[in-house]
Amino acid sequence: MAIKTTDLCDDHASALRVMAPIFGNYGGRHGFSGTVETIKTFEDNSQVRELLAEPGEGRVLVIDGAGSLRCALIGDQMAARARDNGWSGLVVYGCVRDSADLADLDIGIKALNTHPCKSEKNGVGEIGVKVTFAGVTITPGEWLCADRDGIVIASEPLV
Repeated sequence: MAIKTTDLCDDHASALRVMAPIFGNYGGRHGFSGTVETIKTFEDNSQVRELLAEPGEGRVLVIDGAGSLRCALIGDQMAARARDNGWSGLVVYGCVRDSADLADLDIGIKALNTHPCKSEKNGVGEIGVKVTFAGVTITPGEWLCADRDGIVIASEPLV
């Protein structure tokens, strides 16, 4: 049975933080949830690539790309790697590319938009740090649930 963000908001409003509705759906799975891992980077996805090579164990990777609309941080190959390694989903405060291929992958992906250009590869990024965007601060280890209606964050799983 899928978890609905609307039901969570109805039943647990005081325990949730709701992200601003600025994200589009790009993955083939529209509903996903899991424990959060974070990364903060700017126009460089090399650390994201390394993190997605690790076992995801049902986690959600939250990528703070500073809202950049100048390149993509996730493409079809990285998303397929995330799926294959057991990540539940990706939330990208930035862009993705290969959107037609992403829609066919069984992984949840939320992002600001698409962009055809790839990012830099300079090894830049901070893993496991607090990130703030879309009106919320997210700490690694918190719980995220996303679907077509939005994204909610809680300090612990609510289901």
